[in-house]
Parts: sequence; structure tokens; C-alpha cells
Amino acid sequence: MRYGFAIDTKRCIGCHTCSVACRIENNLPNGTWWNRALTDGGAEMDTPVGEFPDVTMSYLTVACQHCENPACVKVCPVGATYKDPETGVVRQDYDKCIGCRMCMAACPYTGVRSFNWEEPAYTVGFEMGDADVAPHQQHTVEKCTMCWHRLAKGEEPMCVKTCLARARFWGDLDDPASEVATLVRERSAKQLLPEEGTNPSVYYLV
Repeated sequence: MRYGFAIDTKRCIGCHTCSVACRIENNLPNGTWWNRALTDGGAEMDTPVGEFPDVTMSYLTVACQHCENPACVKVCPVGATYKDPETGVVRQDYDKCIGCRMCMAACPYTGVRSFNWEEPAYTVGFEMGDADVAPHQQHTVEKCTMCWHRLAKGEEPMCVKTCLARARFWGDLDDPASEVATLVRERSAKQLLPEEGTNPSVYYLV
């Protein structure tokens, strides 16, 4: 199997529900976002392209691309970043991570990883999200896990489950009968930075 996403950029409304749901489900520390809704007009949120009144707005939700040929896995000296052989999901082992951040340097997709410089802190005084989420640790790199704890229970990632516009699809890209593979095959789709040779498992439907 090769689990991946298809994201319909024509349906995405930039509501950030996937980003917030990810934070809650995975009990992310303060200031950490594994999934971000970006616009192509600039670095600020909801920045359009063009000048008024001739402007357009489109959103691109960006997280770990769970590449088929991940650059991060190649450079990790201790095997803390690895690709699951059964699903293709690129995973992090916090207990093995030595905080060298080589994976962050090698990854061509800016901002999809974060590093816990300090002991993780939280807005509320109790843990949120799924009880099976791995505890966050100081001096470790983090990123989207594709909600691995949910996959283990036969459930889809939380960002897909909560998408209000039904713009996010998930499944086995190697199964031609799956919804995600059908969408990628029948719709025009693009990958981020294909020239890097990583072959991302996230396809943006245009």
C-alpha cells in the first residue's frame, strides 16, 4: 500500500478546520502546526493574487508530503525518521530522535516540520486529543503522522474526517479502485516540487 492524499483546491475554502482539528487530535504543543492553509499571494494569511479589483484567491494546505522517496529518511543518522514499509507513511520515532535536525535541513518542503526546543507547553492544563497519540518530547523533531494512531484502528486521518468542504480525500494510491487513486487519475493533479525527485504522496487537484 501507499497511503496518500488528494486535496481538491477548487473546493478548499481556507477555513483552517483541518489545521485546528490536527492540533487538537494530536495534542500539539503551543505554537506548533503540522498542517497549514497557505495562499499563493503572499506569506500572510488569506493574501490574494493581483491588485484590486482584479484579484483571485486560492488555498494550498501543506503538511508532510509522506514522500515515496523521502529525503529526510536518507539523512537521519539514527533511524528516527523512517518510512513504514506496509503503508508508505513517513514516521518519526521520538525516543530515537537525537535532535540533530538533519531531516529538517534535507526536507525540500519548508515549514512542515517543527522542533521542540523546550519542554512542550500547552494552552490548557490537560491533554487533548486521542489517548493513543505519542507524548511530545523536548529536543525532538515533529511532523504530520497521517494520524497513525487512527490508521491503526482502521480510521481515516482527522483532517479528512473534519473537512467541511469535503476537499480532502485519503486512501491507498496503489489501489486503482480507491477514491483517492481515481481522483488523481481522472482529474488534473499536481505535486509540490516534483523536480526534487521525492514523489510526494499528496496530490493537489486543480
